[in-house]
Amino acid sequence: MSTFAAAVARGKNGWTASELELSGAGDIDEVVDRLRDAEPDAEVSLLFVEADDQYLVILRLDEGEDLRVFGSDSAFADESRLGTLLLADVETPPVGIDELAGSRSADDEDDAGSDFDADDEDDDEDDRPAADPDADPVGDVEILADLGISANRLLTLCGLEGMLPADVTAEICQKLGAGDELEELRDA
Repeated sequence: MSTFAAAVARGKNGWTASELELSGAGDIDEVVDRLRDAEPDAEVSLLFVEADDQYLVILRLDEGEDLRVFGSDSAFADESRLGTLLLADVETPPVGIDELAGSRSADDEDDAGSDFDADDEDDDEDDRPAADPDADPVGDVEILADLGISANRLLTLCGLEGMLPADVTAEICQKLGAGDELEELRDA
């Protein structure tokens, strides 16, 4: 299974991005230590783990503590050792992707990016992107809410047909103000 792991951290001088090597990690604590070491003085550290153009896991640390985890699909835990390591202890969110993807808040209308066109409110339901009916998101759907990406928006991005994990990561980082840093990392 091919994976890409990007640590995106906000410190006193803004956002930074670096690639993390996760092979050989024995448990989630070791992954967290690697994330913490990427930018030790970060106010917020995010780890985006993309696997096989199918799965996305986001880990978050605030001030190097209080781990929060979100996974786009629980199937990742069944299909790989890394998925099991990252998602073993997380729970399914109380609201499913199909319930949230069909309803968007005013905040989500403002969040619309180039890959997701915010339709006028009077457009037909059929014009809205369909959520992946097989996806089973797990973990903290509010993981990015205080950074401007609501649970609804996160679930919608993860559920859009044709949207790869790399696309979701890029759109999130763009919204956070770390898009250039992530792009430079991918181009390196």
